[in-house]
Amino acid sequence: MSFFDEISKIDVDKFAPLVESRTDADVERALAKEDGLDLDDFAALISENARIHYLKEMAYRSMNLTRRRFGRTVNMYLPLYLTNLCSNRCAYCGFSTANKFPRTVLTMQEIEEECVAINKLGYENILLVSGENERRAGMPYFREVLPIVKKYAAFLQMEVQPLSTEDYAELKTLGLDAVSVYQETYHPGCYKKNHLAGKKMDMRWRMETPDRLGQAGIDKVGIGALLGLYDWKVDCMAVAMHVLYMRKNYWKTRLSVSFPRLRPAAGGFQPHTPVTDSKIIQLICAFRIFDHELDLTISTREGAEFRDMIIPLGITAVSAGSSTEPGGYAHKGKYLEQWTVNDDRSVDEVVAALHKNNLEAVFHDASTTYFRAV
Repeated sequence: MSFFDEISKIDVDKFAPLVESRTDADVERALAKEDGLDLDDFAALISENARIHYLKEMAYRSMNLTRRRFGRTVNMYLPLYLTNLCSNRCAYCGFSTANKFPRTVLTMQEIEEECVAINKLGYENILLVSGENERRAGMPYFREVLPIVKKYAAFLQMEVQPLSTEDYAELKTLGLDAVSVYQETYHPGCYKKNHLAGKKMDMRWRMETPDRLGQAGIDKVGIGALLGLYDWKVDCMAVAMHVLYMRKNYWKTRLSVSFPRLRPAAGGFQPHTPVTDSKIIQLICAFRIFDHELDLTISTREGAEFRDMIIPLGITAVSAGSSTEPGGYAHKGKYLEQWTVNDDRSVDEVVAALHKNNLEAVFHDASTTYFRAV
């Protein structure tokens, strides 16, 4: 039994009325628990009643839990885009095959140049990102890429097409530490509507990726949904259900949850159900209270002022100085970005902002004590 089998037993649309039916008493019951929260508790924490009447209490609780578990450190990572070539046609993505623009796959020399530029920014936590194209950027390519990047990365992450258990196990021997794979949406109808061509149309294959990662013994797995693609209540309840499943079945695996809000993309895409700032705040607090051990990640999709406000609430990993185009650190402006960066501050500016909030930037991994001075 995989998580796909588990969630296929239910109608995920029923998550929305469950959330909407939560009362103040339900919220108070969830907040009274020290641990062992279930899906009903999470539903209460993301309900409208929680947002209207208890958000301040949730924020204080979330901050205290984060400081207790993670101290005052914030893990800094940087995405390195390997290619904008993709075989999928996804309605919301700038790299979709439907969009016509120059495509590229970085050479080993270009990757090394990117790594040198990234190290100069202070980063040793590198996230490899690629469009999904198995022919040009599949396992043969990754076998060449990882040994090069690992020379520059104390912590190496990937966000690429879903691979097999055997492939992940092999990449682990080449230095892979973590993998992020976002389900985009857990709603079958919405998933089918937005994935129009390519292997990504196979919802089961994608949703079972965290299972394969757990089986391969990958240290850390990142999951999440694209906020704005479907009803956020439905997708976030499904993410919480996924967290519970992973905790039960792959208890040695560390987990991360991200909050990617969809932005307009090449091809004219506009988010279908925009998620407000207050709901993002609520989600951060709800996930922290729901699972104290989760790494919570926020990218440069969000603007500077908003990031400075939400990071102390419970965020443990952020990017800064990011580029979402291949070769964007050594040769910026050559290719199309996957999405527009909204916090375009320098790394030093973001680190300084963290210090103002009495937080320390960690450029290795959250388990290290390596800090960067401003």
